[in-house]
Amino acid sequence: MTDLLRLATAGSVDDGKSTLVGRLLYDTKSVLADQLEAVQRASVDRGLATPDLSLLVDGLRAEREQGITIDVAYRYFATPRRTFVLADTPGHVQYTRNTVTGASTAQLGVLLVDARNGVVEQTRRHAAVLALLGVPRLVLAVNKIDLIGFDESTFVLIAKAFGTHAAALGYPPEAVVAVPVSALLGDNVVTRSGSTTWYEGPTLLEHLETAPVTPEEADAPLRFPVQYVIRPRTAEHPDYRGYAGQVAAGVVRPGDKVVVLPAGHRSTVARIDTYDGELAMAAAGQSVTLLLADELDIGRGDLVVAAHTMPDVTDELTATVCWLSERPLRRGARLLVKHGTRTVPAIVTDLLARFDEQRLCTVDGPQTLVLNEIGRVGLRTAEPLPLDPYTASRRTGAFLVIDPADGGTLAAGLVGGRLPVPEPQPTIDAEGCTDDGGMVAATTPSRDLTSPGP
Repeated sequence: MTDLLRLATAGSVDDGKSTLVGRLLYDTKSVLADQLEAVQRASVDRGLATPDLSLLVDGLRAEREQGITIDVAYRYFATPRRTFVLADTPGHVQYTRNTVTGASTAQLGVLLVDARNGVVEQTRRHAAVLALLGVPRLVLAVNKIDLIGFDESTFVLIAKAFGTHAAALGYPPEAVVAVPVSALLGDNVVTRSGSTTWYEGPTLLEHLETAPVTPEEADAPLRFPVQYVIRPRTAEHPDYRGYAGQVAAGVVRPGDKVVVLPAGHRSTVARIDTYDGELAMAAAGQSVTLLLADELDIGRGDLVVAAHTMPDVTDELTATVCWLSERPLRRGARLLVKHGTRTVPAIVTDLLARFDEQRLCTVDGPQTLVLNEIGRVGLRTAEPLPLDPYTASRRTGAFLVIDPADGGTLAAGLVGGRLPVPEPQPTIDAEGCTDDGGMVAATTPSRDLTSPGP
């Protein structure tokens, strides 16, 4: 039985990201015949001699016309060793919010750079977003290696520069791999290239097939957001009362002691139902219906948790947010916070810090957070919420910030959230950041964006 790897791709504009994804699909024979025929026709219409594989990914008309990726495109493919769910995210800075969406469930991130340009501003921004969202592994695909004559020294310099940046974001060396590729020609994507005899590492696909997969949060304490209360009230089921939802973290079994939050009611799991019958156990990712031993006042938005390890229930929180709206965030803003299946009004009590993902430092007390900026904020909610730190659970430690006027998503938020910065260096500039000759560090040791204050 093959396992599943969720990955997200990111990269600057024109680095060839969509072509790389298309090459993966094409060379793994994951493209249907009619899809390939449509791509071939479109390529001929453009006057191209070979199929434009990026068209296998860029599905929106605006994407095809402009030659860019706008929306997150999910693609599914498989090899005998592993099944893949790939989120191809946009490269334009104004679509960074979509990168957040694609990376939110990823177990591995593939970052592309153009071998002629190396690590650029958008590369550093995307790496910061992936680090913030807890993506545990990174692959740097140095694309268009053919355009620099398959030069080893250039590849080594780019790989070292990115490795330094990734280390500053908290990635250990073993979690970062660099691969020289040519998405257009297929070098080192699926098939090993004869033009890079100096490269002894795996092809991109070989690494994707063998990279350790971070398991679902089965080892974490039980977290079960109630999505819907099932009460058929039929002659066959006159007293049936089940709570439907998806297990966000942990494992649940009949007989387990649980607490329903935020009210704090205690009970025992009596049964686990599914459409196909009862289960002896349900784990993270499974959608089930729980029946409890006691009749309790439970509704959508409540959270069933393990009695022995409960989250904090609070109406005051410090969070890290990636601001996704063109309207700036300011102190005093009134918003909605959607955590799990519960949505409550909230107010921004403070803007504590802004993260500078280019210079790897924090700037305290910003007046605003603007589109695509990452910052630490204080929030007060109208009702207490059961909150886990994001570092403990990516599912129950994350939330959305919603515009109460139109329901639009304003920000992706992490309870606490951690984005480390480098150790201090001696030269300090006016904004409180330091420069050590190319790599920039913070003026305080390993500042954590989750800490409650400066």
